[in-house]
Amino acid sequence: MRNPWAQTGNYRTSYRQDTSIFATHRELVSLLLFLGFLLVLPQFLSRTQVFILDLILVYSIAVLGLNITTGYAGLINIGQAAFMGVGAYTAALLAPQGLPFWLVVPLGGLVAAFFGFLVGIPSLRVKHLYLALATLAFQVVFEWTVGHLPLLKQGGAMDMPRASFLGYEAGFRNHFHFWYYVALAILVILALFFRNLLRTRYGRALVAVRDNDRAADAMGMDPGRTKLFAFALGAFYAGVAGVLYAYLSRAVVIEDYTFAVSIKLLAMAIVGGLGTLVGSFLGPAFLELLDVNMEALSNLIKALGFSVAGVDVASALRPLAFGLIIVLFLMFEPRGLYNWWRLVRSYFRTWPFKY
Repeated sequence: MRNPWAQTGNYRTSYRQDTSIFATHRELVSLLLFLGFLLVLPQFLSRTQVFILDLILVYSIAVLGLNITTGYAGLINIGQAAFMGVGAYTAALLAPQGLPFWLVVPLGGLVAAFFGFLVGIPSLRVKHLYLALATLAFQVVFEWTVGHLPLLKQGGAMDMPRASFLGYEAGFRNHFHFWYYVALAILVILALFFRNLLRTRYGRALVAVRDNDRAADAMGMDPGRTKLFAFALGAFYAGVAGVLYAYLSRAVVIEDYTFAVSIKLLAMAIVGGLGTLVGSFLGPAFLELLDVNMEALSNLIKALGFSVAGVDVASALRPLAFGLIIVLFLMFEPRGLYNWWRLVRSYFRTWPFKY
C-alpha cells in the first residue's frame, strides 16, 4: 500500500498521480510550514534586513524568467536587466497616472513580454554566441534609448508614488514590509506556474528544443514558436520584477538596469542551478547575502593588518568575490546550489534509514 507521508517506492498507478506536484504529504506540509515561517520572519528583522529580503524576492522572480529562457530553452540571454528596465519604466509612466499597483505589475510584465518577443525573433535564424550578441545588443540599445529620451528624463530619477491596497497605504515605516508581502505573494504564484510549466506540452517543447531543435521539429514541435514563447515568458517575469523593484526603491534610474545587472542575474542563475526552481531562490539569496557581508569581511581583513592605504577593501573585494564565486561553481559544482539541496533532500527522504 502506498504511504502518503514517506516515499518508499514508486506506487503511482495513474497519470494524475504521476503528474502530481508533491510526491508525499510531507513535502506539502514542509512547504506550508516554510511559507508560514516566511510570513512571520519580517516581524523579527530590522528595516534594512527586510529590504535585503525584498531584493532577494525581486531578483528571484527575474532569475525564474531567466531560467525559463536559458535554463529550459537553452537560449543565452544576457539582457535580462533590460527587460526589468522595460517593466520599471512602464511603471514609472503608468503609476503616476493613478493606476493601482496590482494593475501596473501585470501591465509592466506584458510590455516586457512584447519586447522579449521582438528580441526573440533573431533566435529563429541564429543561436549560441550570435544569439547572446543579439540580446547584448538589446541591452545596449535599451540603455542608449533611455539615456537620450526626454520622456524618461534621460536616465535620471523618475519618482514612484506610494502604493495602497484595500485602504492600507505603505508609509515610511512599513514600506519595506508591505512590498515584502506583495513580492512574496507574486513570487509564490509565478513559482507555481514555473513548476507546472514542465508538466505541459509547452514546457516539454522547451526542453526538446534545447536538446535538439531539429529532432523536436521532426516530432511535430515548432522550434521557432517555442523560442519566441521562451523569450516572451522570460521577459514577462523580468518585467514583473522590474515593476516591483521600481516601487520598492521609490524611483527608477538607468543605473539599476545596466549590463552589469544582467551579468549579476546570470550569475545568480548559474550559482543557484540553471533550469531549477529551488536554484532560482538559492542563487539570489547566496549572492545578495555575500554582497551584504563584504563589509564585515573587509573589516576582518583590516583587523588582520592586510589593508592598503587609500584602497577601499570592501569595494575591491566585491568584484573579486563575485568573479571567484562564478569560476569556482563552474569548475567544481556546475549544477549549482540546487545539487546540494538535492543531496540533503534525498537524505531526509529516506531518513531514518541510510538507504
